[in-house]
Amino acid sequence: MPNTLTNEDIDRIARKRAGAKLGWYAHAVVYVVVNAFLFAISFEGITHRPWSIYPAFGWGVGLALHGLAVFLLGSGSDLRERLEQRERERLQQRR
Repeated sequence: MPNTLTNEDIDRIARKRAGAKLGWYAHAVVYVVVNAFLFAISFEGITHRPWSIYPAFGWGVGLALHGLAVFLLGSGSDLRERLEQRERERLQQRR
């Protein structure tokens, strides 16, 4: 049973995917700007130690997970579509 999409469905899905990717790009830009600022001020304090690596690392993990969700696991990703197709096939075999 082929999956037929209407033009409206295609437009809706394309907008959703583009919005998710733009959201990740915005997240990445904010990450770079804020962490560059934190890095600069971390050397202006009394200790002159690079304490800014800690928030950069923590936020970097969050950014990586966000990217994973958008580009690999999000709706429309090839991995997700393949897994969904396998599950459909398994469920149809059980019928």
